[in-house]
Amino acid sequence: MPARQEVVLDIGVLPRVDEHAVVVSATAAEVWDALGASLEQSFGRPRSARYARLVGVADRTASGPRPLVEGAAVPGFRVAAAVPGRKLVLVGRHRFSTYALVFRLEPEGAGTRLRAETRARFPGPGGALYRLLVISSGAHALLTGRLLAGIRRRAEQVR
Repeated sequence: MPARQEVVLDIGVLPRVDEHAVVVSATAAEVWDALGASLEQSFGRPRSARYARLVGVADRTASGPRPLVEGAAVPGFRVAAAVPGRKLVLVGRHRFSTYALVFRLEPEGAGTRLRAETRARFPGPGGALYRLLVISSGAHALLTGRLLAGIRRRAEQVR
């Protein structure tokens, strides 16, 4: 296994891909806990590990303290910033893309709005093909929607 590659990234330079949001009938603290647990579960699956190896992600294994803090990793992502109950910034890269996934938690009525913003660059012909297969096909939007729905279910079960 290759040595872990450090992902250093200014997400402001990455083009915005999309944003998805869900309103959760739970407190920001409950949503934060559900977010961390859902990321661990979603990206810790064997299928995710195989995908990570296939595309050559920089961070292939979970590492660092839990709950997630700056510098920790889940497969495919390194935590660039973590403000519990407010914001989680994940960054990563692989052969076809450099990317960031930014989660923001905001008050919404009696609950919390959870937003997931994706930013990414897809360099070269391989990147263009990857963008077509993952983003333009709708697969990314589908998977992000499923992730947010799972976080909502998990957070609302606490209540």
